[in-house]
Amino acid sequence: MQKQKSLSAPKAAVGAVVIEEGRILLVKRKYAPKKGNWAIPGGSVNLGESLQAAAEREIMEETGLIIKAKEPVYTFDLIERDSKGDVIFHYVVVDLLAEYISGDLYPADDVSDARWFTPDEIDRLETSETTKTLLDKMGFFS
Repeated sequence: MQKQKSLSAPKAAVGAVVIEEGRILLVKRKYAPKKGNWAIPGGSVNLGESLQAAAEREIMEETGLIIKAKEPVYTFDLIERDSKGDVIFHYVVVDLLAEYISGDLYPADDVSDARWFTPDEIDRLETSETTKTLLDKMGFFS
């Protein structure tokens, strides 16, 4: 997700929650919003694209992995404002559960790194509260 061009309405976005062998896929964001944070991979939904298709495309673009996106597991607003309080970004993000199918992991597109993490490793990362809340809700830390 890069700077939102039109601020007349929120933009739809997706994330893919991919857990494989007790580890979760996270990417380090290269651009705002949340630049430098580790997050669930994903991005904008294109006009006419289903949530599942958008998640599958975004994960391929960002990580080189092929996934099968499933049902939504978490929805939230991502709103960032400038120092005057004006909205810079407003995304409505739908995170989908996803199954790893194949591929070799590498960072690409708008991420600077991509890795698999165990629950213990997540605590040492710079992530948003939204990411931690989602993972906690899914029982990833138990």
